[in-house]
Amino acid sequence: MPPIPKNARNILIRSTNWIGDAIMTTPAIRSIRSNFPEAQITLLALPWVKDVFRASPHIDQIFIYDKQGRHKGLQGKLRLAGELRKKNYDLTILLQNAFEAALITFLARIPVRGGYTTDGRGLLLTHGVRKHHAIKRRYQRHQVHYYQEMIQGLGLQQSQNNLELFLDPAAEQEANALINKGLQGEKRENIPIIGLNPGAAYGPAKCWPAAKYAELARRLSDTTNGLIVLFGTQADQKAADEIRAVAGKRIMDLTGKTTLALALACIARCHVFVTNDSGLMHVAAALNTPLVAIFGSTDHIATGPYSEQATVVRQPVNCSPCMKTHCPKEHFQCMEGITVQEVEQAALQWLKKKG
Repeated sequence: MPPIPKNARNILIRSTNWIGDAIMTTPAIRSIRSNFPEAQITLLALPWVKDVFRASPHIDQIFIYDKQGRHKGLQGKLRLAGELRKKNYDLTILLQNAFEAALITFLARIPVRGGYTTDGRGLLLTHGVRKHHAIKRRYQRHQVHYYQEMIQGLGLQQSQNNLELFLDPAAEQEANALINKGLQGEKRENIPIIGLNPGAAYGPAKCWPAAKYAELARRLSDTTNGLIVLFGTQADQKAADEIRAVAGKRIMDLTGKTTLALALACIARCHVFVTNDSGLMHVAAALNTPLVAIFGSTDHIATGPYSEQATVVRQPVNCSPCMKTHCPKEHFQCMEGITVQEVEQAALQWLKKKG
């Protein structure tokens, strides 16, 4: 296979569909930009991913794939292909692995189409990369390398592997105002800001019990007199209510109340962030926010926090990682075995370093 032509001037990147995966593609996107410094680069992304890249200097434009609206169903996909065709892209790089991604760009008549030959889509690509090496190393290397290896397989030069996340200035201002309100006029430098993220989109098997988060919040509040900030979606409101009931006087509940852009800016202001394996965990890693990541059903090597400022807390059991949404053995030992004390100690260690 010949390498990707280096004279492309109008490039479309198909983003991954989940926040955590999108964060893990940021080194690959930086690699694409470094190979095509003068090109116009557009990112095709689902609406909930756009804020990850809104302020990125490597992306010139974001094209929203409105999968629940005008691009819904077969007719919507054909409409999307037609809209992309009018943009006259000369190259597309598919970071998403689905057959659909290759089909849409094939129908859009983009002449050069690169990506992994997964999901039976090899014939739809002009530059297909086999991923057998990445599969072989699945439990030995981080997912960041999976995307970077695709870039290398396309004949492009890789940039460094560090994650990156650029914040929207307006969201940063809003986050500052919000945190200051939570501090009730007290000086920020005197009060640690402790973020807790009790949810995870993939399923309950990834979630440390809410009762343990509540006890953790109470202990950290008593020990540090810090501001506890709760993060998550509306689906995490029940867990947030349980935490708020016992967490102490200084707590701010942001679950379901912020845009993603604002949540990112608030996480950047935390002195430590305690989280399940989730998209926001990868956000904290990309922002170099000190974090404690609690792992059970998922692979802490392949999708753990790609950061030197992270502590992974897990309870090794024979069936972990099972990669299931619900505990198949119904004992949930991988999470139930993790004590509040060990998570508290990990968080306090990061606060001590910050102090």
